[in-house]
Amino acid sequence: MNLSHALVLECWPNKAGWEDYFGARPLFRFVDTRHGDNFENLRRLRHMPHSINAEDAIRLFQETGQGEEWHQHVWSQAMDEVFDTIDAHPDVDAVIGYSEGAMIGASVIVEEMMRHEKTGRPRRIKFGIFISGSPPLKMEGGDRVVCQLEDEAGKVIDIPSFHIFGCDDAFLGGAIALYNVCEDEHSRMFDHGLGHIVPRDAENVGMLADILEEIIPKVEKLNRQKENDSQPGEDEGKNDLPRRTSLHEAQGPNE
Repeated sequence: MNLSHALVLECWPNKAGWEDYFGARPLFRFVDTRHGDNFENLRRLRHMPHSINAEDAIRLFQETGQGEEWHQHVWSQAMDEVFDTIDAHPDVDAVIGYSEGAMIGASVIVEEMMRHEKTGRPRRIKFGIFISGSPPLKMEGGDRVVCQLEDEAGKVIDIPSFHIFGCDDAFLGGAIALYNVCEDEHSRMFDHGLGHIVPRDAENVGMLADILEEIIPKVEKLNRQKENDSQPGEDEGKNDLPRRTSLHEAQGPNE
């Protein structure tokens, strides 16, 4: 697996009042919300107390947009455009997403699994890196786009995943809810201790590079095992990735 062959999905909302929050312009989104005001949800979520359960926090906003036809249309369009990009680049076998891009990436993994089950379409995505993400969305009943939450849908992402977020993120509940729907055995997290950002400081970038250098060969090994329909031995493959890494733990005396 070569991360140069990963599909990079970023979210930079272009909306008045958010110019500095997500970084410098230009700002882009996957989902066209010009027909409505999905930023109202973000404004509310920014003020959500950290003490609330991650799934409950997301559930408060789950009914938003129900029955609004534009919402279902633009979601389907966003999914189709990403799949068109994947199909046009046969080397892509992983996704890296930030913010809305992480939500899109997670949703693509869920959608790809559904398409494989329905049509036999080969699954291409073998690894996901999610930065300050949110749980995947799924079309249900043809008229609702619904968050997939662990206490309702269970584990919906079965491929290895690496989750990067900061404990000071106003959207922390979304990142935790995304982590919770990934298979425990092959999902890992890194807490950079900051907010809703892509960490760019030398210390965090260096640690992330070291972790990915360790993780990627193990992800490749797990994928080879799956492709060969073989089961890992008692001590091989299980809990093979570092379970949790944070800024403080990475600097601990035992590291």
